[in-house]
Amino acid sequence: MTTLASVAPTTSAAPVAEPPARFRDLLASEWIKVRSLRSTPWTIALTTLFVIGSSAVAALADYKHIAKAGTATRQPHDFLPFDAYPPAGYMTLMLVACSIGAITVVSEYSSGLIRTTMVAVPARGAVVLAKAVVTAALWTAVGTAISTGSFLVSQAILNGQHAGVPFTHPGVLRALVASALLAPVCALVGLGLGVWIRHSAATMVTSVFTLLMLPTLFSQSERWSADINHTMVVAAWKRLVQNWGPSPEAHMFTATVPGSWIVYALWPLIAVTLAVVAVRHRDV
Repeated sequence: MTTLASVAPTTSAAPVAEPPARFRDLLASEWIKVRSLRSTPWTIALTTLFVIGSSAVAALADYKHIAKAGTATRQPHDFLPFDAYPPAGYMTLMLVACSIGAITVVSEYSSGLIRTTMVAVPARGAVVLAKAVVTAALWTAVGTAISTGSFLVSQAILNGQHAGVPFTHPGVLRALVASALLAPVCALVGLGLGVWIRHSAATMVTSVFTLLMLPTLFSQSERWSADINHTMVVAAWKRLVQNWGPSPEAHMFTATVPGSWIVYALWPLIAVTLAVVAVRHRDV
């Protein structure tokens, strides 16, 4: 005769809830993503060389002009802002920063990694904010290095004709800060466009049109047109860099310095805000 031994039922352990991701963990994760992109360091290095090189070329052109004209025809301590910060070089910086800012988002959508990210971190707004913080910090450092390098190289060249100025010269600090912040402003605009568009080619085309082509459609000869032009990032940068006031004979409406700083603040703020709204109300 056999007896059945009763076995006590085993109770399964309750699942351990994972602690929510802290914001600094999101920052570390986003920094790893940016750093792991092979194109990022090369793009930043080449852009830095190109922009500083364009400053050197502009300064060399003025160096030759000053040498031909003679030192008696000009004051020896005028700040030549577009030698240190030539538009061609810094418009290129705008496009590169905007493109890299967009790639930080678009690359995740194209690869499908964004789904894993959103499953791991349901707080989608926090993910976008972490991307924005990392992007802003990276491009602020890059912009500062480029802006400082551009100034130092250009003034070293102009010093050959005693035309260089120090950091303490009137107008230099504002131009340096405005040129340094141009990179993070455009990078955050690109990030916002990337969240909304989610397609590489369309984002690049929209970036070029918004940052560089759209301002050319509005002249500064008419009040209403000038008001629209002054809300653009490139127009705000040019006003902050130049160290001369409006000419009464030009019949042009010139932007104000405080208004240009406001434009600098509003563009990235609006772009990031719209990006947070988009990820909260749209499917991944």
